[in-house]
Parts: sequence; structure tokens; C-alpha cells
Amino acid sequence: MNQITPKEAYDKRQNCAEALLIDVRTPKEYKVKHVVGAINIPLNDINCDCIKMLLDNKTDVPIMILCQSGTRSNMAFKKLDEECQANVLCVNGGTVAWEQEGLPVEKGACCQTMSVERQVRIVAGFLVVLGSVLGYFINPLYFIMSGFVGCGLMFAGITDTCGMAAVLERMPWNK
Repeated sequence: MNQITPKEAYDKRQNCAEALLIDVRTPKEYKVKHVVGAINIPLNDINCDCIKMLLDNKTDVPIMILCQSGTRSNMAFKKLDEECQANVLCVNGGTVAWEQEGLPVEKGACCQTMSVERQVRIVAGFLVVLGSVLGYFINPLYFIMSGFVGCGLMFAGITDTCGMAAVLERMPWNK
């Protein structure tokens, strides 16, 4: 995978006006805080066609992808790397690392939003507790719910993909 540090991405953007910086977070996360000059194309919407349209069919323009911390940008990188012939780079550490390096970010007037990652932890924890309580008081078969969530979390950790996050990203409060 072609990794790039936030400082390298910033320098590349300064030296090449055509270089694209794409933020693959949800629009709501983007509105709260984003890298100056970044274009928001959510992970679920990014594809080769929209990249070609942005590049006006140029193939030598660098495309730098970032998200909050790096997980979604890695997924977007893999998707674009498989689908199209483009100079795609993944910004290590995402917006968090970008801001830690003192590089320019734009903060919106929007209220603080909860990241999809945090929403996943809340929902997963709730389902585990619910399954445990229902299993203890109602029927032991409800313990299966807690086991199912645990297996989902293990799968997400192993594959670096999360089905629950994909569902939560489509929820109206994340649009």
C-alpha cells in the first residue's frame, strides 16, 4: 500500500495544485472538522467513476485519501487500487495525525458529532449487555446475541472491516 505522512501529503498538495485530497468520512464528521482543501466523498460513495470525473481523465495526478484515523482510508485505497489505474496514496493517521502535526484544519460551526467508530462501540456494548440480561432473566438462548456480537467484533478486528459501521454510516444522523 502506498502510505504517505500528513506532512508529505501537505507538501505534495502545496507543490501540485491538481493533487486531490479526499476525506472519506461521513458528511457530518467532515462538517465538524476537516483538512483544509479536502473534498468529502464518503467511503460508501467513492468509486473509480467519481475519481475519473474529478481528475478529468488525467492519470498522473496524485490522489491522497484520509479519514479520521486511517481505517476507512485504507479501505478506500484498496477499493480504488483494485478498480482504477490512478496514483492513489493513503495518508497515515488521517485527520487526527494531520492536526497533531500542526497542519491546517477547518472547524465547522456544526455541533460536535459522534464518530462512527464510537457509535459501533456503544451499540456493540449495548447488545452484549442486553443479551446477557435477557439470557439471565428471560431465556438462556439470548446469550447467543452476546456471542454473535463478540464474533462480529473479532471478525472486524481480523479483517479490518466492520459490518456494523457500514450500517451505521447509512443512518440518517450520519448524513
